[in-house]
Amino acid sequence: MCVGVPAKVLHIDGFSARVDVMGSQMDVGIIFVPEVKIGDYVIVHAGQAMSIIDEQYAKESLEEWRKLVDARRDG
Repeated sequence: MCVGVPAKVLHIDGFSARVDVMGSQMDVGIIFVPEVKIGDYVIVHAGQAMSIIDEQYAKESLEEWRKLVDARRDG
């Protein structure tokens, strides 16, 4: 099973995009989602945007990721 993290697209440059993942920015490949636009949310795995997801799902998923991060930090 693979784990993907939701990210918001901030900037696009050719076949890569700068995304925000829980406050951290990184560059990812967008070859699998050529139709992606600035402001879209994507699932990122292994440095690649794998699919475009809707904003509501992204926010719900990010809440769950935040809980995991907080639990690990506090536990």
